[in-house]
Amino acid sequence: MVSVNLGLVHYVLDHIYGTVLHRTKLGTPFFSKGWGGTKLDLLEKMVKQLFPEARCQNWPPTAVQPMWKTVWETKSSCLREGVFRTTCDPRLIEALPPESHNARVAFLTPKVSPEKMACVIHLAGTGDHSFERRLRLGGPLLKDNIATMVLESPYYGQRRPSMQHGSKLQCVSDLLLLGKATIDEALSLLYWLQNEAGYGKMGICGLSMGGVHAAMVGSLHPTPIATLPFLAPHSAVVPFCDGLYRHATAWDALRKDAATLAQDVTSLTEDTAQKSGITIEQVRERLRSVLSLTDVTRFPVPKNPQAVIFVGATAWPGSEVRWVTGGHVSSFFLHNDAFRKAIVDALDRL
Repeated sequence: MVSVNLGLVHYVLDHIYGTVLHRTKLGTPFFSKGWGGTKLDLLEKMVKQLFPEARCQNWPPTAVQPMWKTVWETKSSCLREGVFRTTCDPRLIEALPPESHNARVAFLTPKVSPEKMACVIHLAGTGDHSFERRLRLGGPLLKDNIATMVLESPYYGQRRPSMQHGSKLQCVSDLLLLGKATIDEALSLLYWLQNEAGYGKMGICGLSMGGVHAAMVGSLHPTPIATLPFLAPHSAVVPFCDGLYRHATAWDALRKDAATLAQDVTSLTEDTAQKSGITIEQVRERLRSVLSLTDVTRFPVPKNPQAVIFVGATAWPGSEVRWVTGGHVSSFFLHNDAFRKAIVDALDRL
C-alpha cells in the first residue's frame, strides 16, 4: 500500500494552480498602470488616521437604506438582493470608478424573527465576483437560524471598471480603495442589521483577502461581533510581495511609474526607467511599505477576542486559531463545513 501525504498533495496542487494562473503571464498582471498617483497619497494618509481612536471617531457610520427585491422565496427562507450608495468618504467616492459607486448585497434569511437569529456578512476573496460561492457557504447555516449577507466588493462583479481585466486591479491605489470601501460599507451594513433590521447577534467573515477585511471590520466595530478570517494572511504584503501574486505583478510598470514620479516628467521609455537608478528590489520594498498599511496586527484588538476564530491564520491574543489540512486554494473547496462550524461557535460566544 502506498501512503499519501495529503498535505503535500494539496501544496503541490496549489502551486500548480498558481503557476498556471500567474507564472504563465498569459493575462494582464496586477498594477499594470502603476501606483495610482494622488489617489495613493490620499489613501495612505486616510489609512494612517484609522487608529488608535478610530472606533470612537467613525461611529455611527453613514446610514444605508438598501433598495430590496426578492429573488426567490420558500416557506422557510428568502433570498433578496439590495442596492445602496457606497458609504465611503466623499473624497474616496471621487477616487472610485463610477461603476463602484453603488454597492450590491445578497441577503439570505430564514423566516424567523430577527431577534431569534444571527446574521453574518461574508466578504469577497480575490477573484470572487459573484454572490454564488458565499451563498453556498452560508446556505446550510439557515438550519441554525443564521442569516447570510453577501457584499459585492468595489472593482468586482457589476462594480468592476470597464477597463479592468478580471480581478487584476490596474493600480496599487485600487487595492487600498477596494479595502477601505469594503470596510466602510460592511460597518454601515452591520449598523443597519442592528438598528434597522433588529438583529442581536452579528458577525463578519471572509476568505483570503476577504478575511483580512473581515479582521479589520471586527477590529474597528465598537461592540462585540463574531469575527472569522478564513485562510487570511495578516496583510496584503504576504501574497503580493512573498506569495504567488508576486509572479502576477507588473514590476516593470511600477518601476517605470516610480521613475516618472521621481524625475517629474510626463513619460519615460523602459530604457530610461532602467537608467533612472530605481531597481526592482527598491520597487518591491516600496510596495511592501504601502501594503503594510493593511497589516491587521496594527489594528486594535476586537471588543470580544473570544468571538474571533481564525482558520489557518495569525491571531490576536485571546482569539482562537483552528487549522485545516490543505493549501490556500484547496482548503476552501474541502473545508466549508469547518468554516460553518467556526461561524456557529463564534456567534455562540457573543
